[in-house]
Amino acid sequence: MKLAIDAMGGDNAPKEIVLGAMKAVEAFSDIHITLYGDNRKIEETLKGHERITVVHTDEVILGTDEPVRAVRRKKNASMVLAAQAVADGLADACISAGNTGALMAAGLFVIGRIEGIERPALTPTLPTIGGEGFLLLDVGANADARPEHLQQYAIMGSIYAEKVRGIRNPRVGLLNIGTEEKKGNDLTKQAFSLLKTTNLNFIGNVEARDLLDGVADVVVTDGFTGNMVLKTIEGTALSVFKMVKTALTSSLKNKLAAAVLKPELTGLKNKMDYSEYGGAGLFGIKAPVIKAHGSSDAKAIFSAIRQARVMVESNVTELVKSSIEEIKQS
Repeated sequence: MKLAIDAMGGDNAPKEIVLGAMKAVEAFSDIHITLYGDNRKIEETLKGHERITVVHTDEVILGTDEPVRAVRRKKNASMVLAAQAVADGLADACISAGNTGALMAAGLFVIGRIEGIERPALTPTLPTIGGEGFLLLDVGANADARPEHLQQYAIMGSIYAEKVRGIRNPRVGLLNIGTEEKKGNDLTKQAFSLLKTTNLNFIGNVEARDLLDGVADVVVTDGFTGNMVLKTIEGTALSVFKMVKTALTSSLKNKLAAAVLKPELTGLKNKMDYSEYGGAGLFGIKAPVIKAHGSSDAKAIFSAIRQARVMVESNVTELVKSSIEEIKQS
């Protein structure tokens, strides 16, 4: 299995990307990784390994670049070369922690969409209180969506949850302002009707307040709403941990209590750690494309590589394609 990785994308590139790749080839004997980026900078961290290859380029897409223009003009950028390797059949999947919009553009324009998928979806796995996690899609690939797009999101998410995350008959929920069938706007009402016609384990509408309780394994919504929910969850988690830290360091008594509670607090923080789940998958593209978090460390990159490996191994792309074809024929 061959994986293409943008070694120059993200806040901690290329060091943490290289460390994550080295960890992955040690853990998985069936993968070969090609790192695209500045060879001199990569070699500062990379210890020679026969299953890691470096393709040199000094062109990089920056976080401030306009996504589509950057992909079209910077043909030799590390991200574009990684996507091109997939398009050319030289790699089975690609990973980047770089510019999210540019990676989506590279996925669409370089690799291409699965036939029948009208809009791809950016899909992270978010933590739950019980530790199981849930898929949220879309979180920003498309601000607007039609009911049939949400139906396609649900199909892709369900396949991923079952084949990659190992969840049998995953529960699919439609994010809404209430659980009643008639709740919501025209989009959610029409999407509800469409989802009822599928063979998915559709459990109906779910509310945002119940997401972290694990109310569903897959939650679908439009990209505008999904992005706000994602950032609200991230911001709330960071704020809560800051408040707890402030409270536990405000006095000697609290510091002593913190020392006693440290193992439990560490466990709680790990349970809510996005890096355990890998990156956000760009679902609907002809091959697995994984967007790692911009601040990813080696652990997060390793998880993203593991995620891509399982997606390739489970043939998720072909399963999505066949499921969409069945719906079109019915």
